[in-house]
Amino acid sequence: MQRPELHQHIITTAGNLFYVQGYNSTGINEIIEKCDIAKATLYGHFKSKEDICVAYLEQRHDAFMNSLKSYVGLKKKGKSRLLAIFDLLQDMYREENFQGCWGLKTLGELSPHQKKILGVIQKQKKDLLLFLGEVVGENIPNLSRAEMEKTSGGLYLLYESAITESHLFKNDWPIYMAKSIAPSLFTELE
Repeated sequence: MQRPELHQHIITTAGNLFYVQGYNSTGINEIIEKCDIAKATLYGHFKSKEDICVAYLEQRHDAFMNSLKSYVGLKKKGKSRLLAIFDLLQDMYREENFQGCWGLKTLGELSPHQKKILGVIQKQKKDLLLFLGEVVGENIPNLSRAEMEKTSGGLYLLYESAITESHLFKNDWPIYMAKSIAPSLFTELE
């Protein structure tokens, strides 16, 4: 494998382990074994398990945001774009091995000293919130900044609770519930 492909292979393999087993339950030796590489090879690409986790979180977030932006862009302008995040979540839920939000799952395992990973997760959640603000601003005319923040913040909180609760209950009813509540955030604004 070429260096870029090997680098990606390590991120993908470790990321799958982190997502399914958990960050703390996945050891460096297991990553090395699953990747079928030498320890020196792993450390030639990453200085630490924390660095692998950061790369994994960034990869997952980038893929998710690209999917979300494409998904929203395919929807008819208006209410369907505002609710698209729940439709995408429904699709994600149907995927094999749905374990909820990779960022929140990792966050739940962090110690107070793991500020680097915490910072990455916080930035990613802010990115999502900002994107939802853009979608709200583009699909509901004449909103004040406060109305836009309230609406996008509400969508964000409904999404976050839906992804967590659907994983907790191993059922998609929280996604349907969140999607059915969401229009109450913007019906009076339209």
